[in-house]
Amino acid sequence: MYFVGIDLAWGVRRPTGVAVLDADGRLVHLSACRTDAEIAAVLTPYLTGRCVVGVDAPLVVTNATGNRPCEQELNQDFARFDSGAHPSNTGKPEFSDGTRGGTLATALGLDLDPGVRGGRRAIEVYPHAATISLFRLGRTLKYKNKPGRSIEQLRDALLVLMHLLEGLAVATTSLDVTHSQDWRRLVADVESAQRKSDLRRVEDQVDAVLCAYVARFAELEPGHTTTYGDRATGQIVTPTLPEGLQPTPRERRPRTRSVQSAVATYTEVQPALQEAASGCVALLTRMLDDAGINYLSITGRAKSVASFAAKANRTTAGVRVFDDPLAQITDQIGLRVITYLHRDVSAVANLLADQFEVLDDRDMGQETASEGRFGYASRHLSLGLDDARRKSVGRALGSRPVQVQIRTVLQHAWAEFEHDIRYKGTIPEEQVPDLDRRFTLAAGLLELADREFSMIRDELQAGMTGVLASTDDDPRITAQELAAFLAGTYADANWSRTDHYSWISGLLLELGIASLEELAEVVRSVDSEALNDRMGYRH
Repeated sequence: MYFVGIDLAWGVRRPTGVAVLDADGRLVHLSACRTDAEIAAVLTPYLTGRCVVGVDAPLVVTNATGNRPCEQELNQDFARFDSGAHPSNTGKPEFSDGTRGGTLATALGLDLDPGVRGGRRAIEVYPHAATISLFRLGRTLKYKNKPGRSIEQLRDALLVLMHLLEGLAVATTSLDVTHSQDWRRLVADVESAQRKSDLRRVEDQVDAVLCAYVARFAELEPGHTTTYGDRATGQIVTPTLPEGLQPTPRERRPRTRSVQSAVATYTEVQPALQEAASGCVALLTRMLDDAGINYLSITGRAKSVASFAAKANRTTAGVRVFDDPLAQITDQIGLRVITYLHRDVSAVANLLADQFEVLDDRDMGQETASEGRFGYASRHLSLGLDDARRKSVGRALGSRPVQVQIRTVLQHAWAEFEHDIRYKGTIPEEQVPDLDRRFTLAAGLLELADREFSMIRDELQAGMTGVLASTDDDPRITAQELAAFLAGTYADANWSRTDHYSWISGLLLELGIASLEELAEVVRSVDSEALNDRMGYRH
């Protein structure tokens, strides 16, 4: 019997950690894969007989908004240890057409019911919660890259986790990793890591080992294992939280930088950050144009000195919010993408998740909806750039993340007007309830309008056949004809920007293609899947 751990990435551009333990808990395989086909090829030799596969990713998601029931239940136990689960719902693009984890488990022929004993089954696991229970930690180990965490902090935390896993060799349910050359290689890589990206390549495989161990633990110690949720809405399996375990009190970090000093330093660097913001706008514009995503505008700014100073000086109950403002204020560079339709918001977010390291992703509209109300709607992403892109947009960026807001033009109009009225206008107290009601009504109407616009585009696109004929002597295929032809030929593709169709039209004429009939003949002979595969270009 084998126990498998899969730290499943959200997309194929990011590595997925894969680990396999034998019946005695010995680590017999450890690697990183990208595609589902690669994962299946690696695991096939170990899945012919009885097995339990622990997957760090949702397997079943049916709720439209908010958290799944299993996440709500787990969070009641583990959130106070900093190990609560993030919300999974079908409103998020990655779950709108099912889950990658569930699809992979089905392809591998695994049963998705954690309650089934024996056989071949997959269970959803959550490493953060497992570490709390297994090692009786007061809070999670901070080995995940977040703003403000140094390479030294990340490296030390990851080494602590690896040493704790090695210590399971003497546990009742044992884990033997130290004999593995791959494991020793990972330890050496962490000890010598000089960049956060070096640790990122190791982290997935360490998590995979933990997932495999949780699968073994759940099989051998069911009495000490808790399953949150149910089969219909999703389940998370984790070692049971020890009775009486309490979270470690939070330590207040010593203030390392005064507000005055931070503002003075920011004042010096702000002009260079503005140049970096312009570089980020150019970078994002090229990406969206290359991907053929339609948008209204892309803008960016470096936070003004006055705004930075105000935020750095914030207090709660008389205590400053930021001990080190330069490191902790993460929106020093902000970009905003305005799209026409809500579907394009998801398209932009998916592109950014594919091209950058996503440090945080909040769908404010979904959060508002999960509370049963209408209001502010915008997708907020915090992105980490690799070294090459940091240099391309300006060295002043340093290790700072880039904040990106993505919203439709209607969401943007509501947000700007609401901000202008609430924060720049003087509202008599007796009028506040009526004003709140009117803003809520306006938000609901705009959400309805967004949906109607999306339906209009879908119906138009579905009805396009490309049968349009030019009535003048211009030898070019017109932009309108080209848009209709492409929509009819590639029904699954989104619309691109209007000016792109004009550019392609001129390019076609230079290639000697002056009619839709000639264009149809050319594209008919193209194997699109083979071409995309050779280009390695997902869009």
